Amino acid sequence: MDGNGLHGLELRSRISGDGMLELSLQEAAVPEPAADEIVVRIEATPINPSDIGVLLGPAALDAAEFAGTAARPLVRAQVPTAVLPAIAARLDASLPVGNEGAGTVVRAGAEAAHLLGQQVAVFGGAMWAQYRRAKATDCLVLPAGTTPRDGASWYVNPMTALGFVETMRQEGHTALVHTAAASNLGQMLNRICLVDGIGLVSIVRSAQQAALLRGQDARHIVDSSAKDFTAALTAALAETGATLGFDAVGGGPLAGQILAAMEAAARRAASGYNHYGSDRYKQVYLYGRLDTGPTTFERGPIGFAWGLGGWLLMPALRKLGAATEARLRARVVAELKTTFASHYTAEVSLAEALQPEIMRAYCRRATGRSS
Repeated sequence: MDGNGLHGLELRSRISGDGMLELSLQEAAVPEPAADEIVVRIEATPINPSDIGVLLGPAALDAAEFAGTAARPLVRAQVPTAVLPAIAARLDASLPVGNEGAGTVVRAGAEAAHLLGQQVAVFGGAMWAQYRRAKATDCLVLPAGTTPRDGASWYVNPMTALGFVETMRQEGHTALVHTAAASNLGQMLNRICLVDGIGLVSIVRSAQQAALLRGQDARHIVDSSAKDFTAALTAALAETGATLGFDAVGGGPLAGQILAAMEAAARRAASGYNHYGSDRYKQVYLYGRLDTGPTTFERGPIGFAWGLGGWLLMPALRKLGAATEARLRARVVAELKTTFASHYTAEVSLAEALQPEIMRAYCRRATGRSS
C-alpha cells in the first residue's frame, strides 16, 4: 500500500495475433471498492483444469521458453497457427487466470463494511492474484474455524458435483456414471452419493485410483485399464440402473463405451427383441477435456435412445434456478470440511506457478492432482 492506493501482482495470459503465448506477473492498481464491493487479499487459490484452459489456451509446454527472474518469471510458447481462428476473440487480450479462491477482506465499501477483516471465499475469475475486488454478494463468508485453504475450492468442484446430482433428478435419471472418478471432484461426488443414497459407477484409469476410492467406501468402481473393463462396466450399470454419465475425459472412445454398456445393461432387462435397441434413454455429458482429441464412438452398439452433449457449470446452474443454487451453496457451507473437503498435492506461490517443473506437474492433466 502506498500513497497512490493498493497495488498487487496478478498472473496474466496473453496470446498475440501471431500465436505467441506469454505468461507473466503484472503489477496492477486495485481500484477502491464501490459501496457494495470488497477487496480481498487472496491467501489460497486452487489450480483446476478449467484454470489451465485459460492459462495455456491451445499451447503446449513441450517447447516452452522459460525466462525472467525468480520473482518475475516469463513463459512463452507458440500456439499452432491452424487453431488461431478458433481463439480469435482472445488474441492480443491479456486475460486474468483463476476461477476461485479465498482470503481476508482488507477494504470494503459502505454497504459491505461489516465484512472488513473477515475471511471469505470468492468465485468469478482473476483469482491468481494478490488482491481481488469483488461484489460482496459474490462472496461466501467462511464459517468459524475454517481457513482460506479450507475454503479456496468452495465453488467449482462442490457445485459441479452437486450440479450433476441435480441434473440427474431434473432429467429423470436415478443413478450416475462418472469418469476420472478419483479426482478431487470425483471423491466429493462419491461422498454425496453415499450420503444421499444414489447409485454411482466410478470409472478410474488405474488400479491405484481404484484402491483410493475403495478406501472411501465407493461401491461400484471400474478400471478402464483392466482387461474386463467392458464386462465390469456393464455389470455395474445393470446393478445400479445408471443411465446418466458425466465424462471428464472428453476425447477418445470412453463416452461411446459408456453408452454401449448402458445399452447392453438395458437389453439384459428387456423382455423381447427390438431391432432399434432398448427404448431406455441414455445420456452422457462431456464436461472436461483431459483428452483433447476427437470423441469417437460406434453407432451400432448404442441403439437409438441416447444423447451425447456438453455440460458446463454456469449454464447448468442457470437452468436449475436461483433457489436451487442457493440451496446448493448452503449445503457447501454446512459440509465444507467434510463432504466438500479438498486435498492438495502441493502449495506454491504465484511466482513458483510459472516455474518449469511446477508447471509441467500441474499441466499434466493427471486425475486426482490439484495444487
